[in-house]
Amino acid sequence: VRKEEVSEGYLVSGMLIALIVPASIPLWQLAVGVAFAVVLGKEVFGGTGMNVFNPAMLVRAFLFFAFAAQMSGDAVWVAGTGASHLIDGFSGPTPLAIVKSREVLDASAELAKHHDHAALFLGNISGSAGEMSKLAVLLGAAWLIATGIGSWRTMLGGVLGLLGSAFLLQMFLPVGFGGPATLAPWEHLLVGGFLFGIVFMATDPVSSPETNTGRWVYGVLIGFVTVLVRAVNPAYPEGTMLSILLLNAFAPTIDHFVVASNIRRRKVR
Repeated sequence: VRKEEVSEGYLVSGMLIALIVPASIPLWQLAVGVAFAVVLGKEVFGGTGMNVFNPAMLVRAFLFFAFAAQMSGDAVWVAGTGASHLIDGFSGPTPLAIVKSREVLDASAELAKHHDHAALFLGNISGSAGEMSKLAVLLGAAWLIATGIGSWRTMLGGVLGLLGSAFLLQMFLPVGFGGPATLAPWEHLLVGGFLFGIVFMATDPVSSPETNTGRWVYGVLIGFVTVLVRAVNPAYPEGTMLSILLLNAFAPTIDHFVVASNIRRRKVR
């Protein structure tokens, strides 16, 4: 209608959306979520290159709060009824869901009962496609860094922020706190979708900071908020989505303070 070209960025968003939603999500719900993200998350801000939030992550956020049962796995859809439509079985809980309860006093031991570290790394686990194989995510990260598309500062800052925050939480939380807080810091990288989020979603050049220092700060804060939501918040098993969207909103502010700091240093010199 507006005689404008469709940006190739929509192809990227489409592929990412497919990787961060459950395979069983009803397609009409997915269509509503995509329409919400494109119209209210992208076009109202001015279209391609002007959006504040990552469009693909907005789709998941909308679906998570609008259709929580289908996103969290509390409702399982089965075609038909009766003995002729029996299914082999339901998928099991994701690794993060296994250790989310505060009653789990040793998350590492509880996780080991269901998945070994090799399965977690290679992707032989339940969950959305993007959070399964950490090996595939690392290959994607190498490609993005080699081509200059993704910022290695954001990726490394996020990993360091996650590991450091998990280590500090274990030191300061009371004994017997339980849940994901008792995971080994490096195990936070193997469970959930943090690696996928920090590599493919947080590095979106439109919704992330433009300064190099700002990217470090941005990545570290994403890692920090992710661990905070996982370990302390009792409601949400995963914090990657919420942390990326929150830091998307603060990305311009981070750049503002970095630039202001540079200007002050130059004036002093």
